[in-house]
Amino acid sequence: MKSLVSVFFYAPREFKNGYYIFSQLLDIRIDADADIIEKLSKDITRLRKHVFTDYANNDEEILEKISSFEDLNMNIRENLMDKQRILTSFLKSNKYDDSSLRGDIVIMLKDIKSLIDYTEFNFERLDYLQNIFVGVLSIEQNKVIKIFTIVNVIFLPPTLIASIYGMNFKILPELDWSYGYAFSLALMVISAITPIAIFKKKGWI
Repeated sequence: MKSLVSVFFYAPREFKNGYYIFSQLLDIRIDADADIIEKLSKDITRLRKHVFTDYANNDEEILEKISSFEDLNMNIRENLMDKQRILTSFLKSNKYDDSSLRGDIVIMLKDIKSLIDYTEFNFERLDYLQNIFVGVLSIEQNKVIKIFTIVNVIFLPPTLIASIYGMNFKILPELDWSYGYAFSLALMVISAITPIAIFKKKGWI
């Protein structure tokens, strides 16, 4: 599509009055908005693939991108709605009567309507993407909590045994036994290995 400057330079007679120039400006801006929406849609798709395949705990960066995409999509939607109101008022004006210009305005209004619908679709995609990211983040956090839980369970029995034999009571069966220290160490090792073996058998680790 020719730019306004090139059209005005090579065919100035196409602009009969200010209405034609103004409508051409709006037409160029609508095309620019369509290009921005198309690029935004590709960026959302790229970010979605990143969340699913290349997630690397960069939580703040992903949330900032989602927020910036939502702000950009909102600004585009507001601009399109402003253009829609202007063209509607323009179409209702009784200061001119040109069927060709009216036809162009009707086409631009249809284009704006389709672009507004697409911005609504982008909002839905961003909301869906945010829910997916929160789900992935929750899974990653659950994995960390699972690791800490397993570690606590593994070290809990040895800690209990060490606490029992660390009591300051004179009457302990193994206190005067020559193998008492080795027995307590072996008992702690066995109590730590047993949960690991059970977890591996059940497929938890």
